[in-house]
Amino acid sequence: MPGSTRSTPGNAPRIDRDTRGPHHHNGFAQDGDRFPTFLIRMSHSSPSDLHITITEHPSGEALSTDNGTAAEEFAEEARLDREIPGRVLRHGGHGDAVTAFTKALDTAEDGEAALRAVRDHGRRLWRNAARRAREGDGDDRPLYWTRLAMLRALRERHPADEPLRAELTAALERSSRGIEGNRLPAGGDRLRVVITGFDPFGLDRDIRNGNPSGAAVLALHGTTLRTADGRSAHVEGVILPVRWRDFTDGIVEEALTPYLEEGPRRVDLFMTLSRGRPGFFDLEGFNGARRGDTPDNAGVRAPGPVPVLPGPDGTEGPQWTRSTLPMGRMIEATAATATDGREAEGPGAAPVRARTGVVELPAGAPADGEPISREDGPGEGSTAVAGSGGDYLSNEVAHRACLLRDRLKADIPGGHLHIPAPDFASEHADPESDRYTDPVLVAGRREITRRVRALLLSVPDRDRREPAPDSRA
Repeated sequence: MPGSTRSTPGNAPRIDRDTRGPHHHNGFAQDGDRFPTFLIRMSHSSPSDLHITITEHPSGEALSTDNGTAAEEFAEEARLDREIPGRVLRHGGHGDAVTAFTKALDTAEDGEAALRAVRDHGRRLWRNAARRAREGDGDDRPLYWTRLAMLRALRERHPADEPLRAELTAALERSSRGIEGNRLPAGGDRLRVVITGFDPFGLDRDIRNGNPSGAAVLALHGTTLRTADGRSAHVEGVILPVRWRDFTDGIVEEALTPYLEEGPRRVDLFMTLSRGRPGFFDLEGFNGARRGDTPDNAGVRAPGPVPVLPGPDGTEGPQWTRSTLPMGRMIEATAATATDGREAEGPGAAPVRARTGVVELPAGAPADGEPISREDGPGEGSTAVAGSGGDYLSNEVAHRACLLRDRLKADIPGGHLHIPAPDFASEHADPESDRYTDPVLVAGRREITRRVRALLLSVPDRDRREPAPDSRA
């Protein structure tokens, strides 16, 4: 509906949304639906007449803003003005976070004080979000929308041309995502685990969306799990943005290097998580060095090769990386059972599957050749088109994490797990519903997190610390 304009009387404007279009999963993009980005402009011609103009905007092109805010920043922050994010902000458990953050920025005497305030408030938001996820309903959305509201406040106070703004923005992003180094305990008698998840996405299709991977990370971050043989497994987590730009800038490597580099705190296991297809937990066998054409949360597309830096010896990154998770053992150990021995319910009862299929250009094929599918992993010398988990950011986080593992010579199990999303009750399933939570959604989210916990506990093996031989199963 390019250029559509709607004028409505009174103070409760209605916006017609075009819900047609390619909202299904395309051939490769596992995590992302292809949906348009809309630019929303609002103006008042009189106190009782609100004009709303909605323009379908080509993803990847620059958005015009009046305050110097970059296109990516504007696209995400613009959603804050919708009703559901406002309600999540009011009732999500971080009620005074934005107000306190704004006051701290306004009273900072200089750049150093502003930077300290940003880091302190970002850390506080992260800690509170993790505590709330463990003790409450496990919702990841309050963290996402509160961070965006804090970023908006920061940008309103620091113009785009101010050098300090980029440093403050990065500090808030990192501290409120758990990206501040490895704080796991050292010692050979303890197991160390790091997991990553993602922000909510697909918000132009359903503004109520959360992300079960982010919810699981928040609920498990800072916990200590007990393995079957009585050992302690200490877990830390990181939540990553759904933005191509941040991946290009190296956020995955920044987040995970402290956990994978050699030293007394190197982890014994890493697992990257993301939202996947309904009805399955999918362990992905192979990751491809290729980006598809699905837009991110900023409406940006970035198709092409995954842009990774050359290795220490100058070699280019490989076309493929592989999971070293013991998939067969994980499937067998967690078959339809929750952590506490109860039968899993709802989405938590979904079966665990191993996927090793990929899409590739065979060795010697021209760049514009016809891709082929292979069910047992990539052929020798082939060029990646899509990994086992697709060609969206889930594939890329797994590719980058596994490549970093290999470059740092970390002989540990690690790989990617796609998890199903919890559903609303049927009467609230419509994206236009004004219900942003209900008991069915909360129960499903908890069961999914329990299943992730069980899968993590199925990996450690005192007598077999190397990757299991069935990692391609």
